[in-house]
Amino acid sequence: MGTGMNLRQLTDFEAAKAAVDQEAPVRKRLSQLFDDGKFTEIGGIGEKGTAKGVVAAYGMVEGAPVYAFSQDITQSGGAVGRLQAAKICKLYELAGKTGAPIVGIYDSNGAKADEGTDVLAAYGNIMSCVSNISGVVPQVSVIAGVCAGSMAMIAAGADIVVMSEKGSLFMTPPYTAGEADAGSAKAAMESGAVHILAEDDMEAVAKAREILSVLPANNLSGLPAFEFAVNEQIDTGSAYGAASTTVDADSMIELQADFGAPARCGFATVNGTPVGFAAIDGELTADSCAKLTRHINLCDCFTIPVVTFINTVGFASSVNGNIREGAKLAYAYAAASAVKIAVVTGDAYGAAYTVLAGAGADMVYAWPNASIGALVPATAVELMYSDKITENYTRSDAECDYAEKDAGALAAAANGIVDSVILPEETRTAVFEALELLEGKRTVNLPKKHGNFPM
Repeated sequence: MGTGMNLRQLTDFEAAKAAVDQEAPVRKRLSQLFDDGKFTEIGGIGEKGTAKGVVAAYGMVEGAPVYAFSQDITQSGGAVGRLQAAKICKLYELAGKTGAPIVGIYDSNGAKADEGTDVLAAYGNIMSCVSNISGVVPQVSVIAGVCAGSMAMIAAGADIVVMSEKGSLFMTPPYTAGEADAGSAKAAMESGAVHILAEDDMEAVAKAREILSVLPANNLSGLPAFEFAVNEQIDTGSAYGAASTTVDADSMIELQADFGAPARCGFATVNGTPVGFAAIDGELTADSCAKLTRHINLCDCFTIPVVTFINTVGFASSVNGNIREGAKLAYAYAAASAVKIAVVTGDAYGAAYTVLAGAGADMVYAWPNASIGALVPATAVELMYSDKITENYTRSDAECDYAEKDAGALAAAANGIVDSVILPEETRTAVFEALELLEGKRTVNLPKKHGNFPM
């Protein structure tokens, strides 16, 4: 005779499970993620219907298959141990085999203390799974409650991290004097550890759905397509304004909004096709370089075109890691094989132009008022034209002449630095035509394991 449940036991089991569902948010969050609230659990369920700390499941998001796990803080504080790690790792293995995205919903007070050092191996297994499928399928983390210690590193290893304002994210307990905001959603956003902030756990899960909808299922899949509306006018006031009005109306999803100013980036669509956008309005700082580097890497993993709008005189003073992070940004742009389009809306001088447009961009456009040169006007005049300065021809006059003539958009086009000078109102058409032209882009790389990312 078999050892499985009989009909009576199964009925009692389902009743117990339903009672747990009403008390715990764990399955409510999964219902919020999946289409029509429907999903199938895998990996086993604990005694009396409990999730034993984590629910692993699969279902559909916008009609496409997605795997997800949701930690259950109502069961032993959502403690992570060997069993919980095994359920999570199985999801990652299935995601890798089938080429479907994976979402992790985090809400746990930490590790299973009674498992001793075995829990270290459990965390290590999850970290290995996250690393193995990085760049293969999209990974999205949702910080719905507490996410601490090793799980904080695991969650931050995802492509996109969404956090509830009511959540906590920290490596060590945030109780140090003078660090009142440590571990808070505000601190996580300002440090760049989180991409998107939500009011609560349910909104965070909804935003994860939105992100998944614009990403391909995996690194071999084509991009999704959407219905779209066109912005009536192009905003010429800033690079970000130009970006937000070049893309389809109401299609922008900004990432890391409170980190890395003056750079802004995220996802949008152009004629219904997803793109990654970047916009720079000011000097590039270490944080803004780190933000852009991460974004270009993500887009390149899944062959999402990148459109960069540039208005910067260059990099900020070479302190606080600017050289280090600038080198990483240069490496990321140059190494990316995804379609890269640059639009210079204002200034683009020296290394900033080289990194953002010159390092392998497929098409570079400039507005008529753009100023592109090896040196900023003040430095150029000081080095090359100081002998021409007179009472009637001031330094300011010389700088204006340099910016308009020697470094003007038409001069840049004549020297092959830009492919075309376009009017602001022509930007959307130019970008769309470039995307169509470059749709079949192919690159051949030298044989190597991988490049050595700059320190």
